[in-house]
Amino acid sequence: MTERIGVIGAGIVGLAVARELARGRGAEVTVFEGENRVGAHQTGHNSGVVHAGIYYQPGSLKATLCREGAALLRAYCAEHRLPYEEVGKLVVASTGAERPALRALAERARANGVPDIAELDALGLREIEPHAVGVAAVHSPHTAITDFSAVARRLAQDVAELGGSVRLGQRVRALRESATQVEVLAGRRKFAFDAVVACAGLGTDAVAKMAGHPGEVRIVPFKGEYYALAGSAKGLVRGLIYPVPDPRYPFLGIHLTRRIDGEVLVGPNAVLGDVRALLTWPGTRRLAVKHWRTGLGELYGSAVKGAFVRAARRYVPAITGNDLERTEGGVRAQAVSRDGGMVDDFVVDVHGRVALVRNAPSPAATSSLAIARHIAGIVPALAR
Repeated sequence: MTERIGVIGAGIVGLAVARELARGRGAEVTVFEGENRVGAHQTGHNSGVVHAGIYYQPGSLKATLCREGAALLRAYCAEHRLPYEEVGKLVVASTGAERPALRALAERARANGVPDIAELDALGLREIEPHAVGVAAVHSPHTAITDFSAVARRLAQDVAELGGSVRLGQRVRALRESATQVEVLAGRRKFAFDAVVACAGLGTDAVAKMAGHPGEVRIVPFKGEYYALAGSAKGLVRGLIYPVPDPRYPFLGIHLTRRIDGEVLVGPNAVLGDVRALLTWPGTRRLAVKHWRTGLGELYGSAVKGAFVRAARRYVPAITGNDLERTEGGVRAQAVSRDGGMVDDFVVDVHGRVALVRNAPSPAATSSLAIARHIAGIVPALAR
């Protein structure tokens, strides 16, 4: 008998999971999405970078699935003639004090199997980015950019062509598991499935609660604000220019990102997107207490354009305040534990016939096709 599997969430991860289950297992798949389009949240509000796997702890799911996912995504974009361009990334040390962290980053990238990593001096980085400055850099030539919204739309088309359905404007209102099936109430209809996979992003906590498994982490929304370079200033950046990251945080700092449409973004900062999260989850309050100085800096950056200008000029001095224009912001659903720690790796929990994707922030879009394969390996056990 054909397996019936429900997927909650039509972001790029949920759609990739649905496609993989329909294609690889021949399952009858139904995707539920509360919004009226696919990729409405994190998928449609990011910079479009296809990460190469530089940053992540070797052996972690992020490291493994990012490398695998980038290769799968490149092939998928080629197959469907979707935009994909290897513009390369420079991670730049602006001072000598950042050299040890930069060197450690290069070693981590090689441990993760990132191809053709090069360590450059000040002259070498100028050969890659003529308008950039710094004392040293790590170059990842195969880091790419794409249009993740276009990828999500193509994945939804794949699901339909494989006999599945993507039900837009159908918010899941209730979920009940029995010994033999999972009932889902979406909109005004009730559905029965052999298994359910929740890839709900910002809605993860609500779905987990419906499933009876609220867990020991909560999703905290962070808002990322961006500026874009205007006019001829776009020519100051060829590819991607990033700072040396602070290892205490999963965020990568304000960087300069060429997009597939030719725009160049400056940002993002990371501002808590929902004050209610401070009031309803002790982990968020503990996070705020631990990192209040950084939080104040991010809020200052949110309020003052000059903070973005200074951050950009640290790496590309020719940029001026007149070159920056406000543009659409991003969003990140970040899991935070009760003790105030930000969960670093991808996390998928299995409870009976329900799989909950608890944490899938960046590089989830890059990794989406590999995450789908990983989850597809779990679902057979759910549906028994």
